[in-house]
Amino acid sequence: MTTDIEEPKLTVDELAARAGVTVRTVRFYSTKGLLPPPVIGPRRVGHYGPEHLSRLALIEELQQQGMTLAAIERYLQQLPPDLDARDLAIHRAVVASWAPDAVETVTRAELERRAGRALGDDDVERLAAMGVIEAGDGDYRVDLGLLRLGVGLLDVPLSHEAILAARGVLIEHSRAAAHELSRLFRDEVSERAAQDVKSLSAHMQPLVVQALLTTFQRSLNAELREWLSSPR
Repeated sequence: MTTDIEEPKLTVDELAARAGVTVRTVRFYSTKGLLPPPVIGPRRVGHYGPEHLSRLALIEELQQQGMTLAAIERYLQQLPPDLDARDLAIHRAVVASWAPDAVETVTRAELERRAGRALGDDDVERLAAMGVIEAGDGDYRVDLGLLRLGVGLLDVPLSHEAILAARGVLIEHSRAAAHELSRLFRDEVSERAAQDVKSLSAHMQPLVVQALLTTFQRSLNAELREWLSSPR
């Protein structure tokens, strides 16, 4: 899957800074085959794209889930080789959906390190308005599960009001979907033993999350195609 938007190419130093890791880590992952090789440009300088950044984010998420490097390598080998940054982001979203809530109190410097970029006061205010961080007395409480998403939204060419409105729409409809699905499953298993209910839940939950993400992506693509093809 490809996109029509040309993303800036990054040097290894820029890639490491954006991903919040060290250059040594990037090179280590490359030697292990976890990252595809860079595109070699003039003066033999390697350039990395958004797919490398998304792959690093996926690796980080898998590590936070407790997977070993060998297990991560096996996981990545099973993915189609032509996944772009958006596809990788969806895989990361599926993985992240199983992570427990992780809220930490960090300094401004640590917040920027976790974000992988410098944050201006306006950026911090937008992250706070999105519910990603909460400013304290010289420090910040940050929801690590939302931080990368929030930082990504800082670069989206939408107004702050539109982003918050979109967040409200997603929360409203995802809760409605969760409620209806829960009611459907409760009716299905109401007569079963508790162990059967637990087993069914364990099997169904990842499938439901994957289905919701896939359905939403395809619906959004259809809406965008219709919008772009309609006369203005």
